[in-house]
Amino acid sequence: MRVKRLRGIGAVLAGALLLAGCSDAGSAKGSKDAAGPSKSGSGPADLVPMPAAGSISWSRCDDSSFECGTLSVPIDYGATSGPKIKIALIRQKATGPDRIGALVVNPGGPGGSGIAFARYAASAFPKSVLQRYDIVGFDPRGVGESAPVRCLTDSQMDTYTQLDPTPDDPAEEQALVTGFTDFGKGCEAMSSQLLGHVSTAEAARDMDQIRSALGEPKLNYVGASYGTFLGAAYAELFPGKVGRFVLDGAVDPSQPAVTANRLQGGGFETALDAYVDDCVAGGSCFLGATRDEALTRIRTLLADLDAHPLPGDGKRTVNEAIATTGVLSPLYSRDQWPDLTVALKAAFRGDGLPLLELNDVYYERGSDGHYANLMYANAAVNCLDGPAAASSPDQVKTQVDEFQQTSPTFGRALAWAGLSCGEWPITPSGKPHEIHAPGAAPILVVGTTRDPATPYAWAQALAQQLDSGHLLTYDGDGHTAYLRGSACIDTAVDTYLLTGQTPPDGKTCN
Repeated sequence: MRVKRLRGIGAVLAGALLLAGCSDAGSAKGSKDAAGPSKSGSGPADLVPMPAAGSISWSRCDDSSFECGTLSVPIDYGATSGPKIKIALIRQKATGPDRIGALVVNPGGPGGSGIAFARYAASAFPKSVLQRYDIVGFDPRGVGESAPVRCLTDSQMDTYTQLDPTPDDPAEEQALVTGFTDFGKGCEAMSSQLLGHVSTAEAARDMDQIRSALGEPKLNYVGASYGTFLGAAYAELFPGKVGRFVLDGAVDPSQPAVTANRLQGGGFETALDAYVDDCVAGGSCFLGATRDEALTRIRTLLADLDAHPLPGDGKRTVNEAIATTGVLSPLYSRDQWPDLTVALKAAFRGDGLPLLELNDVYYERGSDGHYANLMYANAAVNCLDGPAAASSPDQVKTQVDEFQQTSPTFGRALAWAGLSCGEWPITPSGKPHEIHAPGAAPILVVGTTRDPATPYAWAQALAQQLDSGHLLTYDGDGHTAYLRGSACIDTAVDTYLLTGQTPPDGKTCN
């Protein structure tokens, strides 16, 4: 099976094991002015006013339409005269004469590459947008080409991804805790200088440095998935600098990690239900004649793999952990449902390789066995942004029942994944809170009713919290909505980007 890439316009909100939680903490609060944010106690401590932005030296990339550059920013905005890191950027200039400005894009994660996403945007965004905006992408601090966080060797990461996500006895519980602890220690050993400075609040400050270096009076922005949280954090810190903001597949910044994890599990359960219903409705579904029969067969497969893994690629077997990730991975997009069908049919025949391939796409593991830094950056940001969902196995055990009620298929694994930040070597610098961003220009929040990774209720919540939030709803499947096939959604978003006009309140598209 040739697996398609899943991270087009919406990246994962994955945690260190399975989806250990989206970033649940906000950026710093306080009064703001044109020069930058005031000092705050809810982001990195004792922040000083924003320094003057440096310059970006652009040069042609390896193809004709893009320019590449770097921008130096402080590692620590509380000590701006200290060491700096380079943020990697890419730009394609507007192709038409009536340029509006730069449009900065972020695909989510945290840990998704904004550089890769900008290349995608330059081919996928409509001509009308590309004619009037420079498309600018950047890898956030700790990601990709911007001082990437590393935590494990590739072989260690292979072992880590196979940790039993549903421990059945004290020995298995301890193995999971040890795995999480060693992961954090590895991050500290391999990325010690930056590990305490990859918060969303600091990435938002980097975005304002980028805005200033680009010579833009305001920031125009399209953020997907976790990118909506980054955008909301920017709006809170710099409301007067908000231009046209599209936040697609929104995160609710007020949710504590344990609640966010549980609700995200519910989102994936809803997506799995939709996949199964589609199979059953087509007749002769290989999973069973009813939803209950189909779900039972999938759940039984995952449970059986805990004790009896399937053959994989000759080096790795496919256990419950690999298979669970392999099932979750294609639920991000309805276009990937056929891949899930192929993988499940193969697994029922005793062949685990297609599920392993889906797992590898999720973790960004290349065919050479090398992992991109997505999951390392993901854990580093999440664990810095807010308190862990759980700090001990005993605490997880008090949460499991509620998780399983919300998500019978994935709930138990997601509850245990909440331990991933429990022994993190860096103290969190943020905490969950509502983001209002008073004084910001109108912000368009887009939510999908059956979004697996960012439940629709989160988009409703963020649009309600933001003083200038406007909700646009896609009644459909998959993670994020823009450029997913709905002409109604695309027209509404494009109109907003080109004119600043938000769609009517309550607008729903199919």
